[in-house]
Amino acid sequence: MDSSERETERRSALERILARLEIDPASPHLAEALTHPSFTNEHRGPASEAPSDNQRLEFLGDSVLGLCVSELLMTTLEGVDEGELTMMRSSLVNANVLAELAREHELDKALRVGRGADTTGERLRPNVLADALEALVGCVYLDAGLEASRRLVQRILAERIERLVSTGGAERDAKSRLQELLQSRGLPPPRYRVVAEKGPPHAREFCVEAVVCLHGPLASGSEPDEISPDGSPCWTVAPTGNGRSKKLAEQAAAAEALGLLTPG
Repeated sequence: MDSSERETERRSALERILARLEIDPASPHLAEALTHPSFTNEHRGPASEAPSDNQRLEFLGDSVLGLCVSELLMTTLEGVDEGELTMMRSSLVNANVLAELAREHELDKALRVGRGADTTGERLRPNVLADALEALVGCVYLDAGLEASRRLVQRILAERIERLVSTGGAERDAKSRLQELLQSRGLPPPRYRVVAEKGPPHAREFCVEAVVCLHGPLASGSEPDEISPDGSPCWTVAPTGNGRSKKLAEQAAAAEALGLLTPG
């Protein structure tokens, strides 16, 4: 991909991000928030109009993000003590989670990175993506204020906060739990498949089935759906889950399967 194609892709991704997260395209600090130091280093000089890199905004955004997440947890999880709230905040704002959120919202595509750094995959590094997300929060704080920052953080973390609320504050990996449960019963691992996609490009929603193969009929007299590798008859269930990404939809489907297999 040449530089003009890359810039076209970057601008397209940026438009989707701004629409999805409801950020003002005229925000004065927006270009700075999405500029990696390597890009600024390659465009230094008296005639250069390259913005500053996003490191100072990342410094500010880190604190603003921590405050907004703390407020969200306090207001949505009543009765949860300080120690648990601290652990949950850490589970939401660590570099790996922030990088995953940045990828979900296409910040990797919108980030301006120097050509040399881009060829080595710099834009995909977790710490680079986490910094970009924090810088974006810092940008919104400076340009639109704290209330706008709160709304932005709520949009970014909406599904993860919902999962915390639905589990009473316990952030659980439903896919891992489902696989462990099936393994303990001598059953094959689940299969996940996308069965539907809907919504505009900037706000897609996926529907995923978690296909679980069970030994023993689910209903008296029913015919088996398939035969397992060891020759045993299998009956399948395929509960579905929805989410703004395939990964989140898979987690939701796995949670539904767990509910079927461990009732009560």
